[in-house]
Amino acid sequence: MSATAVMPTHDELVAKMTGGMTRPDLPRFEGSDRLRPDGRPKPAFRAELRRIPDFINAIEVMATLAAPVAVIAAVVAIGHPLAVVVAVPIIGTLQLRMFVLHHEAAHRLLFSSRWWNDRIGINLVGWFPFGTGSHHYRRGHVHHHRDEFGPREPDFLLYSFYPVPWPSLRRKFMRDVVGVSAWRIVKPRFTGLAKLKFLPLSLRFFAGQAIVFAAFWLAGHPWLYLFLWAVPFFTWYQIINRLRAIAEHGGMTRTSDRRNTTHHIRQSWLARVLFVPYHVGYHLAHHVDSGVPARNLRRLNSALIEDGYLPADASWPTYRSLWRALAAGSPEPASQQS
Repeated sequence: MSATAVMPTHDELVAKMTGGMTRPDLPRFEGSDRLRPDGRPKPAFRAELRRIPDFINAIEVMATLAAPVAVIAAVVAIGHPLAVVVAVPIIGTLQLRMFVLHHEAAHRLLFSSRWWNDRIGINLVGWFPFGTGSHHYRRGHVHHHRDEFGPREPDFLLYSFYPVPWPSLRRKFMRDVVGVSAWRIVKPRFTGLAKLKFLPLSLRFFAGQAIVFAAFWLAGHPWLYLFLWAVPFFTWYQIINRLRAIAEHGGMTRTSDRRNTTHHIRQSWLARVLFVPYHVGYHLAHHVDSGVPARNLRRLNSALIEDGYLPADASWPTYRSLWRALAAGSPEPASQQS
């Protein structure tokens, strides 16, 4: 780059790199008895939606933490290499479920007690699946909600340039499969060992993985840490996490109308099992009001549709139809039904 070259402004980057999947023809919403013109629930409705289901969430946390233990125990009991192969995508899926609960805790919505919310959701659930167990994610994620695609958006590049040609998307998935994407996530924890500013994060990260490895070692199968914890995260987890992320914001843009910052996809039981657990698939509702617990997002989502904020033809019928459009270039949900 020459000395006289001028760096583009953020608005110029937004104009050049985003917006390929937006809908400029969406009708103006004037509000309703339950919703403000921007879709946010009005006070009475909002008070109902913001109740945190502590007991149900506690059950989900315990089940989520117990599930990988049960799967690994089954692999050991079976004692066949094929069981390890089958378990890799299962463990990767369970790691994503842990991340989603960690995301809920980052919004302080996992438990009504802030102490329990942070100790369990951040320090524990967010620690073991290659996290730091700290508030580092929360501090970055808040910018994602305050100003989607704004100057401090932590995932700007992840959502940019859609729709993309299929060969380009295939290369992204290849980087996920061979571990390149995961290495980019964990590399700062290694380099942080030599930087005083990031040393606490790195030490917490390695301490968490040391505990996980110790559990495998105490169970008499230390080698399974590699195949049933590291490999799932470095491969399968990255694939389904990308599928989830681009379905949320791929090709959208910076605007005050959240119908054009976040996709809405009709939910199915299979999608909820594989990559959008705990109601995180109601992502437009989550961005309309990020203070609504995940358990109540379905109710808010229904209100957005019933009251006219979200027109029927602005909802994608399936995740598959949206992914096809992200690779082919059609922003029209209704024409992608399959």
